Amino acid sequence: MARRLVLRGAAGLGMVATGWAALGIGGANAPHRVPAAAPGAGSPAGSPAAPAPAGGAPPEGVSGVRVRPATAYRLQPMTAYSPPKYRPMRPPVRSRPFLRLDADTRGMVLTFDDGPDPRYTPEVLRVLRRYDVRAMFFVVGEMADAHRDLVRRVMDEGHVVGNHSWSHPLMTRLSPTRIREELTRTSEVIEEAAGEPPRWYRAPYGAWNGVSFKIGAELGMEPLAWTVDTLDWRAGASAHRIARAVIDGAGPGVVVLSHDAGGNRRASVLALRSYLPALLDSGHSITLPPEPGGRRPSS
Repeated sequence: MARRLVLRGAAGLGMVATGWAALGIGGANAPHRVPAAAPGAGSPAGSPAAPAPAGGAPPEGVSGVRVRPATAYRLQPMTAYSPPKYRPMRPPVRSRPFLRLDADTRGMVLTFDDGPDPRYTPEVLRVLRRYDVRAMFFVVGEMADAHRDLVRRVMDEGHVVGNHSWSHPLMTRLSPTRIREELTRTSEVIEEAAGEPPRWYRAPYGAWNGVSFKIGAELGMEPLAWTVDTLDWRAGASAHRIARAVIDGAGPGVVVLSHDAGGNRRASVLALRSYLPALLDSGHSITLPPEPGGRRPSS
C-alpha cells in the first residue's frame, strides 16, 4: 500500500514538471533566471548576486542567464498614442494693442484686471451669472497661482481668462528675458488651472513696447487694451462715479476696464450691480471679442 502511494506521488510530480517544461517555465527557457553563485565565485561570501538587467548582456561574472530582449512595443509609452494638444495659429506681431472691437460689433466688452481675488472675484461672478453675461478676466500670475480654483471657475462659467503678467510690473522697464518670464509663467499657470492657454494679454498700466508685442505673439496671444477706464483703481473711487463712467462711455465695440483685485474693490462690485442692469435695460448687449483665429469663446 505504501509503495503504491509513493509511485502515485512520483507520477504526479513528473506530470507537473512536464507541464512546466511545455510552458517554458524552468530549465534553459526560463527568462531572467539566475543560478545562485557559490561563495567565492565572483562575489564575497554571503553577499547577494548582482540582479539581472532588464535587457542586454548579463551582469559580469554571471553565466547561464537568458534575458528576453526588450521589444519596441514595451519601450513605447502609452502617451505616444494620444492626439497632440490643440495649439492655435500664432497671431501676427502687432505695433499697437486693440482698443475696441470692430465698428460693426454691436456689443461691448467688460474686463476685470489683477485677480483672481477670493474677496471680490466670486462677487463679480455672481453678478455676471445673475444677468447671464460673459466677461474677460486678465489675471496676474501670482494671484492665479495662489487661487487656481478661481481661475478654473472663471473659465467654467464661460468667461475668458487673459494674461496680465506675473507680478504686474512696468513692462517697458524690463529686459526681454524678464518680459518673456512674466508672460510665459502666467500663461503656464492659466493653462494648468483652466485647461487651455490664454489667447489675449494686457500689459500692466497699458504700457506695451515692441518686445512685449513680439513675445505675446510668440505665445499665441493678442494684445487688448480698453476704451473706457472706470478709474476704479484710484483711491476713494465711489461706486456712483464708476457706474457713471461706464454708462457715459457705453457704445458698440467699447471695451471697459475695471478691477476685481489689486486693492479694496468693494466699490467696483457695487458699481457693477448698478450699471450692468442699466446697460441691459438701455438696449446694450455685452459680448466677448472673437478669439484670435476666428473662433468665438464658448459661453
